[in-house]
Amino acid sequence: MTSQVAEVVKAQDTPSAVKAKNGVSKLHVTKQNGTLPIPPLESGDQLSRAEFERRYNAHPEIKKAELIEGVVYVSSPVRVRQHGTPHIHVSTWIGTYAASTPGINIADNSTFRLDIDNEPQPDISVWIEKGPLARAFVDEDDYLAGAPELLIEVAASSAALDLTAKKNAYRRNGVQEYLVLQVYERKSSWFEWHEGEYKQIEPDENGILRSHVFPGLWFDSEKFWSGDLAGLLALVQQGIATEEHKAFVDSLKEKPV
Repeated sequence: MTSQVAEVVKAQDTPSAVKAKNGVSKLHVTKQNGTLPIPPLESGDQLSRAEFERRYNAHPEIKKAELIEGVVYVSSPVRVRQHGTPHIHVSTWIGTYAASTPGINIADNSTFRLDIDNEPQPDISVWIEKGPLARAFVDEDDYLAGAPELLIEVAASSAALDLTAKKNAYRRNGVQEYLVLQVYERKSSWFEWHEGEYKQIEPDENGILRSHVFPGLWFDSEKFWSGDLAGLLALVQQGIATEEHKAFVDSLKEKPV
């Protein structure tokens, strides 16, 4: 006797039995519109970038999720002292620099199509927008693509991810500089890409960290962690006033044809 096989698909309608050609009865459950619901997006899911985007777009209630080396990470609620305040301070710092550096662009918490296994959402992205030095761009879906010159992360509970898998993905794709601000440790780790590896930028004799990609972008870790935003902004204004910064801005200007 031919056995009966029930194939049940999770849906909302009442099931109906359908006779198959081979005489096996199959039980189908379908939604009214004939499609299955899109699964939720959860930390630990191992997805392709296309499937990650499909699920992310279907769940607008999720404010931040990232795909790092093929694994999904959904962010937990954001706290004020652990993320909100340091984030706005570093955003104000980089915004001050960008305001005096035409030719570069910045973005806050924007999706970045890094490669086929990685779609992070960096806290801050900084890139050269036009000219021969440009390596990043905004694609047709309004996502960042290519290789931005500088990415910044404010890391609390995500510190392990930011300094391991995410750092390796950025390095592999040639992101030139990566600044990680570790809230619990009150530590600033600024890396620069050199011959395929990340080397840490060391502070000068005055304790100042200086970007090698963006001349005049100076950072005082002590001022940042003490909450001295005015001092941090005064320092970057000093960097902006240098001849090195002026020469950099001139190099970004579109040359006449």
